[in-house]
Amino acid sequence: MSFGKFILLLLVVLTAGLPANAAPQSSIALHGAPRLDKGFTAFPYVNPEAPKGGTLTLGVLGSYESVNPLIVQGTPVSGIREFVVESLMARSLDEPFTLYGLLADSIDVADDRKSVTFTINPAARFSDRQPVTPDDVVKSFALLKEKGRPNHRTYFAKVTAAEKVGERGVKFTFQDATDRELPLILGLMPVFAARDMTPEQFETAGMKPLLGSGPYTVSNIDAGRSISYRRDPDYWGKDLPVNRGRFNFDDIRFDYFRDASVMFETFKSGNIDLRLEEDPGRWAGGYDIPPVHDGRIVKAEFDIGLPAGMTAFVFNTRRPIFADPRVRRALMMLFDFEWSNRVLYNGLFKRTESYFERSYLASTGHPADARERSLLAPFPDAVRPEFMEGTYRFPVSDGSGQNRPNQKAAFALLTEAGLVLKDGRLIDPKTGKQLAFEILANSNAQEALLLSYARSLAPLGVAARVRVVDSAQYQQRLSSFDFDMIQNSWPSSLSPGNEQLFRWSAKTADSKGSYNFAGVRNPAADAMIESMLAAESETDFVSSVRALDRVLLSGDYVVPLFYMPRQWVAYWARLKHPEKTPISGYAVDTWWIEEK
Repeated sequence: MSFGKFILLLLVVLTAGLPANAAPQSSIALHGAPRLDKGFTAFPYVNPEAPKGGTLTLGVLGSYESVNPLIVQGTPVSGIREFVVESLMARSLDEPFTLYGLLADSIDVADDRKSVTFTINPAARFSDRQPVTPDDVVKSFALLKEKGRPNHRTYFAKVTAAEKVGERGVKFTFQDATDRELPLILGLMPVFAARDMTPEQFETAGMKPLLGSGPYTVSNIDAGRSISYRRDPDYWGKDLPVNRGRFNFDDIRFDYFRDASVMFETFKSGNIDLRLEEDPGRWAGGYDIPPVHDGRIVKAEFDIGLPAGMTAFVFNTRRPIFADPRVRRALMMLFDFEWSNRVLYNGLFKRTESYFERSYLASTGHPADARERSLLAPFPDAVRPEFMEGTYRFPVSDGSGQNRPNQKAAFALLTEAGLVLKDGRLIDPKTGKQLAFEILANSNAQEALLLSYARSLAPLGVAARVRVVDSAQYQQRLSSFDFDMIQNSWPSSLSPGNEQLFRWSAKTADSKGSYNFAGVRNPAADAMIESMLAAESETDFVSSVRALDRVLLSGDYVVPLFYMPRQWVAYWARLKHPEKTPISGYAVDTWWIEEK
């Protein structure tokens, strides 16, 4: 044997069994390939020549108790994650799930998908001008895994090791290769200077900002009332392709308001620059004011390509009153969408019928395909036939407010569940207790809808009361699942993944701070999420998402409400925005000020 052949054979023997790594890449897509090539200069939805300068003032309803949004304790302030703390990679807002280099200039997923390695950009700097190092990444990861919000703890529990590799590399090793989204989730992990605070300081709500590497630093804190950010003129990443044309305001300020009407009046007076309008009644009639007529305020409707997600009344199924799905289904029937939309919302909303509404991921109108049926086969009772065939439609009324056919159908279900109507009260004959519950809210703006729903239950002897509490108490009660019913929105993307664990998995049903508000403990839901995370092709991915949709809809965990068909945005005309809107909708970090 020649010496050359011997060396080749030795190399084969020494590397046998070791995971092969693909070449490091500057971008990564969950399915398929990134749309932008390595030499791209800016995202297609920005104006690369946008001028810098000016102050953007935004309004927020409520208050805040903490400037650390990465922990459970305290209501977090707005803006830290968007402007101060960066991730290893930046997400494109015009693709389902694609990341491009930011703090890390490359990503390398092992061929066996049991690890991922990021290489830190040597130019990356925190705002104190110290370099971002692999140690910072590892320490950020450790704090988030141990003391962060439940979503990070849930995701990162799948990582068995995080270690420095060479001078600029960070390698994460996984329990297994089933979660194809995990490398991208780690790419979006917030990175901060852990050296700047102790673990005890990190997990305690307070007014000490995280030391980040982002384009802005915190310039002023008025606890609970406002927070201001100043653009860093020496920001290390200002010339990166993912940042060109973004972060154009010199200052960004968030003002907090206890009352929605006061916040709207402040906008009309010019002391707030932009607002996303979510009240159809206000959008239809509240902007009949001189600044709109003379063009100083612009009313714009932006297309959005993301799923509408699920906005709903949420049953806390941990409560005995909501343990029977027949009771939940009956209460769903008593929501009169047609009347509510006509009377309360000027007919501008559309009815939500899927957890992935307004997208090809919705199961509505589609019979389950062969892949879905195979996934669901081990759980024969998890999906009702009408959802399996995609033929189910939520109850429709004539909009008159009477809703008698649906009342009759609901009463039949309640009777089947063992409840009886006695002296105008729907009671459990075994205990004599009335079917009664509290709807918890944190905004007066919710009251009209919630009260109208409560009134619709009264003819059947159901007693529902609405209670409005301040934002701090509301957040505390949500975190500990101390409620009967709430109104909640779960936004969605075209690449649902690990966040679904945080919302629907049995593991998070009792995890304080999780978004599993309904208390879902459903083996079929867990299995569909696992399939979604493991999907290697887009076809399998879509089938898994639709199967999860069918399971959740069949579980009667929420009363689906409605969604806005487009984004309604009002802004003062000195603000300008790019011509192209990404699929995720308008992005304020791409806007700028153009003074006349």
